[in-house]
Amino acid sequence: MYCIITAIYPKALQAIAEPLFFHTTQEQIAAPSVFISNSNRIKMRLIPTLILTFGIVLQINGQNNKSISRMISEHKLEVATLGSGCFWCVEAIFARLNGVEQVVSGYSGGTTDNPTYKDVCSGLSGYAEVVQVTFNPEVLPFAKLLEVFFKTHDPTTLNRQGADVGTQYRSVVFYHNAQQQKIASEVKDILDQSDIWSDPIVTTIEPFTKFYRAEDYHQDYFLNNPKQPYCRMVVAPKVDKFEKLFNDYLKK
Repeated sequence: MYCIITAIYPKALQAIAEPLFFHTTQEQIAAPSVFISNSNRIKMRLIPTLILTFGIVLQINGQNNKSISRMISEHKLEVATLGSGCFWCVEAIFARLNGVEQVVSGYSGGTTDNPTYKDVCSGLSGYAEVVQVTFNPEVLPFAKLLEVFFKTHDPTTLNRQGADVGTQYRSVVFYHNAQQQKIASEVKDILDQSDIWSDPIVTTIEPFTKFYRAEDYHQDYFLNNPKQPYCRMVVAPKVDKFEKLFNDYLKK
């Protein structure tokens, strides 16, 4: 993997240290865009300074320290919208990652308003089953989030994950900004030139437009329905495999 990155992304090596690579026999994803240039570091330092200044003003106006801390923390969070098959599986995986604050199952990628599960399951709505992940990039960088995303499903099968077939199960990254788009493209390119899969990656990288929260019974589905047949036969084995492969990434 070092050879691959050196040949294709030589600048990445200036900032990539050994511990950042994948912690098993496979290498970890380390995209060049993950690392911040000196100018960007300055900008990143300015952000908490401005927030802290604003927090002091609020405190003077009677706000307590707890509210200020919460406001500062919220500014650090980012959102990722990812589709990699049935969202019952995907939600159960990302909810276990350290640095993830919230995972919501829903639908993205279609054009109609307020799609229902029945609409999406028809395969005709254009929507994909996705999870919207709120995460702290200081704990879990976007590139690591994508590492888990790519390595916990088969990104080489078009509109299919196992027995689940249809465009609603397509592999897709809906990017929320230019930085996410760049990182997603770089991670995909690096993986595509590795020997992890024998077939090319078909994951699409698309601009985020809308997200519709799925019906309430879909939220925390595996947690609430561990004995349901699909959960026992599909979700549980997938979660077990994930926990063994990414043990260092789990919430303690």
